[in-house]
Amino acid sequence: MGNEFNKRFISSILLIPLVFFVILKGGYLFIAFLSICFLISCYEWHLMTKKKSYNIYGYFFLIFSFLTVYLIRINFEGKGLSFFLLVITICISTDIGGYIFGKIIRGPKLIKKISPNKTYAGMFGGFFLSFLIIILINNLNLFSVDFNVYSLLNISIILLISLVSQIGDIILSYFKRLSKVKDTGKIIPGHGGILDRIDGMIFAFPFSYVLLTLGILR
Repeated sequence: MGNEFNKRFISSILLIPLVFFVILKGGYLFIAFLSICFLISCYEWHLMTKKKSYNIYGYFFLIFSFLTVYLIRINFEGKGLSFFLLVITICISTDIGGYIFGKIIRGPKLIKKISPNKTYAGMFGGFFLSFLIIILINNLNLFSVDFNVYSLLNISIILLISLVSQIGDIILSYFKRLSKVKDTGKIIPGHGGILDRIDGMIFAFPFSYVLLTLGILR
């Protein structure tokens, strides 16, 4: 995996604890962090698509997506933090599982024309690791919500959130390919831009917000 993996690993080791600290702390610190990520994401989208006809629609989607992130964190009868942690953990685990399994096993490409690095092994690796991590967290009682990870409904929810996260990754890869860029930015060594890092999350959080609003995720 080489130098790219080393950069990615070190960045993740530094960033993940910081992000979770901000999420747990909440309040103005969380709002400030979320606002900075939103502004950088909009700037990266602008640089990538400023000459494209669909440029304006991306801003509307980012506003909606970041709004659902905020609403999940502060709402749902005091359980918002636990739901938030559940969703972001699934997204991060999916991304790590997809990267590791894809690099080690390789195999057939998933959608070569859109995202040449995505493989079927990576896709199933994302599903596997996200489910495994949620089982571990559930057994350690790290989430305050009563989330029975072994129920058919909740298994389906975990896999669906993981799937939506992976679809988000592919969608952003499609737009990057249209813009003929490898990454949306260079702010995170080994990862690229903020949008490169949260591509799955900006789709998974709106999807999860709908599940929460409808009472499917509870």
